[in-house]
Amino acid sequence: MRAHVSGRGRWGARWRGSTAYGTFVGVALTAAATAALIPFRHGTSRATPALIFVLPVVAAGVLGRRLAALVTALAAAAVFSFAFVPPYDRVSINQPEDAAALVVFLVVALVVGTLVAFEADRRQAAEERSDEMRRLFERNQELIEERERLREEAAQAELVGQIAEQRSALLRSVSHDLRTPLGTIQAVASDLRDGTAYAPETRDLLLELVAEEAARLNRIVTNLLSMSRIDTGSFAPDRQAVALDELVSERVTQLQRVLAERMVIIEVPSDLPLISADYTQLDQVISNLLENVARHTPPGTKVVIHAAAVGSMMEVTVDDDGPGIPADLRATVFQPFHGGHDSSSTGVGLTICRSIIDAHGGAISIDPSESGTTIRFTVPLHG
Repeated sequence: MRAHVSGRGRWGARWRGSTAYGTFVGVALTAAATAALIPFRHGTSRATPALIFVLPVVAAGVLGRRLAALVTALAAAAVFSFAFVPPYDRVSINQPEDAAALVVFLVVALVVGTLVAFEADRRQAAEERSDEMRRLFERNQELIEERERLREEAAQAELVGQIAEQRSALLRSVSHDLRTPLGTIQAVASDLRDGTAYAPETRDLLLELVAEEAARLNRIVTNLLSMSRIDTGSFAPDRQAVALDELVSERVTQLQRVLAERMVIIEVPSDLPLISADYTQLDQVISNLLENVARHTPPGTKVVIHAAAVGSMMEVTVDDDGPGIPADLRATVFQPFHGGHDSSSTGVGLTICRSIIDAHGGAISIDPSESGTTIRFTVPLHG
């Protein structure tokens, strides 16, 4: 039923905008004006009906455009000659002024009707352009919304892919980083439980090895927990006055076995000003950097830890003469689960270092170098 009504409505709109409709209205108005003026034709001049007959021509031009105005003008001219130019009730022109009046009326009616029709065409064209622009604008908005929706879906898909990739990398990292110390602890514990006889020095060495591997496990778990804190945005440092030389010396001592067969040189003067830092977090930074050196450099590598006050910041560098980091990988080493090209572990150490240093208001970077690696970071001075 709606479709039927809609079809009738469209047909009615086409009829109302057609030449036939305009002609019909123009001729009907001319007939109505004639019927209204005939009783008064003896007492009025011929100019009055001539002016009034222009109005149906205008209406025909508005409703039916040029052809309707032309037909209505001809019909009005005939009616004007028939009903208002003596002798009445027949089309005749006996006087030159009658012919002139009829020609003038016809010309005026045609010009006015044509101008009105032209203006109506212009208005209709403008309305059509406006409607087209509105439709184009609406379509453009739809395309923009569709593009944004597709972009959001692509971003979500990319995020899901990144999460899946990081989950896989985390599993690889955990399986690799945890298996080695756990294997050592399990082997030593199994031997001691089985009552294997060891010399006191060997027994003490094995217990020390277990303690160091347990500490290594603790650092790995601490890194993983730090990653979860980074993801939740709760990585705020608990600042205090820290003596950097003591912190570095303690870390190097604790990591002696990790840094075995590497020559570590500490260039951190004891008279340096104190820094404003979270001791535990900065300890984690130094530990991760040194473990990173031990993981990616061969035995015999020289490691230099240098510190100096620069303005309101303390600048610390950890420099080694190992194989270095390829230039194409330097931009990604601070991203989570991006290990070196020859690394069997994806790692999160450098990512945590960057997050800690950023939380302290400092900066961390890798200096460009043809050989070796220099990692530089800054933390604010105390006070």
